[in-house]
Amino acid sequence: MNILVVGGGGREHAITAALARSRKDPSLFAVMSKKNPGIAELCEDFLLAKETDVEKVVGFAVRKNIEIAVIGPEAPLSVGLADALEDAGISVAAPKKAVAQIEFNKGWARNFMKDNGIAGCPRFEVFTERGPMDSFIDELGDVAVKPAGLTGGKGVKVMGDQLPDLDAAKEYAASLLATGSVVVEENLKGEEFTLQAFVDGEHLAFMPTVQDHKRAFEGDLGPNTGGMGSYNDAGEILPFLVEEDVSQAKQIMLDTIRALRRVTGVGYRGALYGQFMITRAGPKVIEFNARFGDPEAMNVLSLLETDYTDVLSAIVTGTLDKLDVKFSRKATVCKYAVPAGYPDAPTSDREVTVGDIGDALLFYSSVYESDGKVYTTGSRAVAVVGVADTIAEAEKIAQHALDNLKGDLHSRRDIGTAGLIQRRIDHMRTIRNMQ
Repeated sequence: MNILVVGGGGREHAITAALARSRKDPSLFAVMSKKNPGIAELCEDFLLAKETDVEKVVGFAVRKNIEIAVIGPEAPLSVGLADALEDAGISVAAPKKAVAQIEFNKGWARNFMKDNGIAGCPRFEVFTERGPMDSFIDELGDVAVKPAGLTGGKGVKVMGDQLPDLDAAKEYAASLLATGSVVVEENLKGEEFTLQAFVDGEHLAFMPTVQDHKRAFEGDLGPNTGGMGSYNDAGEILPFLVEEDVSQAKQIMLDTIRALRRVTGVGYRGALYGQFMITRAGPKVIEFNARFGDPEAMNVLSLLETDYTDVLSAIVTGTLDKLDVKFSRKATVCKYAVPAGYPDAPTSDREVTVGDIGDALLFYSSVYESDGKVYTTGSRAVAVVGVADTIAEAEKIAQHALDNLKGDLHSRRDIGTAGLIQRRIDHMRTIRNMQ
């Protein structure tokens, strides 16, 4: 089977690595804007081009007789790459534009949830004018402010250390109006978790829950990033969750898939990412993404036991219910090494060298290769993943690997540590006991 992976980041390296493990020995191809050395090593051929250049991507796929395409990033989905590939006769394990807008149009997504009675929707409004927006911010009193479009995980700000008071919230919201509509919603209190699923248009095969860490600095401080690292526990459920949290989140995602088909007439195929806040009132939806998370893809795909080519085939043929999708009951800890100064003032074009990483898995992200050397670009550079029977063991493996990456790099050492996880457990115990 000839399989195309679109994208050149850590998520796409994890996708390609999972496909390379297949017993069916597929021929792998890639389109990426910069040469990711990890992806390039696993592929028979690749094209260096913008992933949003639909004509070039489709032309490459046709020339290489691609049978199934996987699209990693969100930007190509927003320009209809899945639609164009399918029009060229290529099966795509990624959603078409009509249903992918659940990620790239946050205003549409919130109204879609409200109109279809999908549980977990916070109180919100979508604005294009400042006057009524300021009034709604005053009314809610504690808000999260989101641009309606794609921001790479960095556009959302919440009241607290990011927006210290109502005036700051109003000014930030007003600054976003220049680029489009703005979503203002209640600032949810609790702990975030990610639930992802393979989807074939009707059936969902769920993955283990993962917790991402968006803040740049240890102790969950600093600006939001694309994600500094993530972890999962052995089995399906994170330490601060209970089974009912996950079952409710699964039902929300199933209801969402059914409603998307009903509203758009298009079946959702690919990976669906639900980012949830577990609150005293149960799980609330922070957002949906129309693809794997990055870094969460590296956690779950490293544990996938079912042949990934079989999963892709089931997605595109609508037969996921006939496939037993299994994941190893292991814990993983993923930690990102990013350029110094990231995300606000990152260095770039600095060499990264990989020493002895022990038993860890390594995934290259936003880097480029030149003369056999690897260099940073200014975004997240390299991720390492520890896999073990416990989170503590996985964290040690990941940290050892991180300590043996050399360059002008920054990372969070606290991800997956006992102290940080206990804070999550204690926080949720307090939230659940609130009257």
